[in-house]
Amino acid sequence: MPNVAGTPALASDTPVQAPTGAQAKRSRIVSVDALRGFVMLLMLIDHTRELFYYPMQVSDPMALPATPPSLFFTRLTAHLCAPVFVLLTGLAASLYADSRSGDAGGGRAAASSFLLKRGLFLVALEVTVVNFAWSFDPTPAIVYLQVIWVIGLSMIALAALVHLPRIAVLVLGLAIVLGHNLLDPIIFTPDQPGYVAWSMLHDRGFIDLPFGARARTSYPLLPWIGVIALGWSIGPWFARQVDQDVRRRRLVVTGAAALALFAVLRALNGYGEPLPWQVGTTPLATVMSILNLTKYPPSADFILLTLGIGMLLLAAFERTSARLNRVLVVFGSAPLFFYILHLFLLHGVNSLTSAVTGGAIKGLVSVPNVASIWLVAAAAAVPCWFACRWFGRFKRTHTGWWWRYL
Repeated sequence: MPNVAGTPALASDTPVQAPTGAQAKRSRIVSVDALRGFVMLLMLIDHTRELFYYPMQVSDPMALPATPPSLFFTRLTAHLCAPVFVLLTGLAASLYADSRSGDAGGGRAAASSFLLKRGLFLVALEVTVVNFAWSFDPTPAIVYLQVIWVIGLSMIALAALVHLPRIAVLVLGLAIVLGHNLLDPIIFTPDQPGYVAWSMLHDRGFIDLPFGARARTSYPLLPWIGVIALGWSIGPWFARQVDQDVRRRRLVVTGAAALALFAVLRALNGYGEPLPWQVGTTPLATVMSILNLTKYPPSADFILLTLGIGMLLLAAFERTSARLNRVLVVFGSAPLFFYILHLFLLHGVNSLTSAVTGGAIKGLVSVPNVASIWLVAAAAAVPCWFACRWFGRFKRTHTGWWWRYL
């Protein structure tokens, strides 16, 4: 089972009021959905790589001698997906709380309730529908606990954290993101009592399940709690009284600061990333070594790099062309629908092709090169866009409470 790049999960239609009129309101919502849509397309490329380039799977961190630059940078772009999605999930929760601030019990109580229920829903979805989409096996020997699972658990954790002062959530988020690598020396073996909990929180591992099955904690939880807490913490930047230019400056400064701290830690080549970089035989090889970061669990350097870029992109999408944003928002406004759809589409097309051609490796056919990965992903994006546009319109005309969970 592949170690997939990350993806979606909170309601993307959270109502937000703008500081200076209807146009500002639209641009603010568009920037968040456009960024979400952009990273979803990167995710589509990476999952195409997983399913259509099976003989050339990559490790984490990547084994540089066996990974050509084209494959390395294709995989590297997908590193943005999970951190940006989890950050935007926390941001969306903050916007949801603000929109429900007039409710009985307050907006935080409403957000906490929704986060808890949505988180449980996503955990259940991961171990059923998502695992089936990856394996097409209703009774797999290994249940992979991946990005939807960890987003669900992060939402459950945030359901408790939202009751704290926002500054406390910010401090906790920073402490987790920057400090969790201090826990790297702690290791539990499968025969020790803390093994299951530690495999879920910090170290990837296999957990025995009833009837001989096992679960694989592909996405350890702890660092992602820090990321979603940071997303909640920047919610006030999107308050109606905050000018858009002020918000953009905050995003740019924060993104630049994260990248600067990443550069310092990576230059020191010590704390922040378990895999030290090495000078390569060429400048490109050295750059690849510097950028070859650990994702499972995400190191402090990994989070600083990806969230730094994510903050800059969020600022940039408030100034990109309306035409581009309209295309991206279609994906970004239906993230969970897109996630499930694209997995079934990619896996289904590959399985059908392998059945017709008979040239499968472990049930999958492979494209000949990295360029073909991008072409297949581009072809898959077209029907997904039309399906997401239809689903977005469907949700807007159906008001049942259950649609908020899709």
